[in-house]
Amino acid sequence: MKTAVYPGTFDPITLGHLDIVERASKLFDKIVVSVSTNPQKNPMFSLEERIHMVQLSTKAFSNVEVHSFEGLLVNYAEKTRAVAVIRGLRAVSDFEYEFQMALMNRKLNCKLETVFLMPSEKYTYINSTIVKEVGRLGGDVSHFLSEEVLFELNKKLNLL
Repeated sequence: MKTAVYPGTFDPITLGHLDIVERASKLFDKIVVSVSTNPQKNPMFSLEERIHMVQLSTKAFSNVEVHSFEGLLVNYAEKTRAVAVIRGLRAVSDFEYEFQMALMNRKLNCKLETVFLMPSEKYTYINSTIVKEVGRLGGDVSHFLSEEVLFELNKKLNLL
């Protein structure tokens, strides 16, 4: 069974993330969406809230599991027996950072591959930070989030 890890903060998970999950789920037997506890970021949602939103958003995929992790991704990937890390590339600006991370991961574990997937063009300009900011300022973010995640964001922003 070929397993891939799709790591991220997912604060919150967007339709762009879900597009990557869908694409990856067709390439691998199992996808482990791994919600990270990145100490350099200050997420709006708690780890438990993010895990819950990812679980709600990915329930239609029979080969997707949702977990959290901390520490080095390569160690986590080895623990889950993953053969690959899935990363989404929206634009050329994402590539340099992702390329550096892929090379570092390869140096740390030469058996772990990084697979870059591009989301549908309708999602290339969205990211969680922009979605939160637009929502915070009263803009319509319903085209970027699943209904369940939109509800959670509106609740967090006291818009309900």
